[in-house]
Amino acid sequence: MEPEDSKVIKIMASDFPPANPNHRRVRVLLVDDMPQVLHDLRQFLDLAGDMEIVGEATNGQDAVRLAAELSPNVVVMDLEMPGMDGFDATRQIKAREPATRIVILSVHADPENVERAHMAGADEFVVKGASFKSLINAILKRNGSSDPNDPKKGM
Repeated sequence: MEPEDSKVIKIMASDFPPANPNHRRVRVLLVDDMPQVLHDLRQFLDLAGDMEIVGEATNGQDAVRLAAELSPNVVVMDLEMPGMDGFDATRQIKAREPATRIVILSVHADPENVERAHMAGADEFVVKGASFKSLINAILKRNGSSDPNDPKKGM
């Protein structure tokens, strides 16, 4: 029996979709000012398959620079960061490379911030604390829309 204050993260096997051998791995750039969040995201997404973490940034300026250098298919972006926030970083990344998908991952999911994120160019919005499967689906765009493995995005 686990203590009530245990910080064990329970992940269901169904949270990890089987890797699809017919698709290239989705290149993902992670952006969050919290090192522990970056570490946890990398660990979980590495287990999920179909994704390759190509870089990490802790602020908007680095996110914009790395997005230009690494050409990710998807950027998982926090909103509140020192220096340049996720809204401005999203705008700048989308201005340079509109095909790059931006998935906002934030605790600030009030309607105003969700609308601001979409106006900045975000493609998806996932609330921190939502199921891991929700994040995977947003990254892999598993709701029937465009394929993040678009051959126009570089490998």
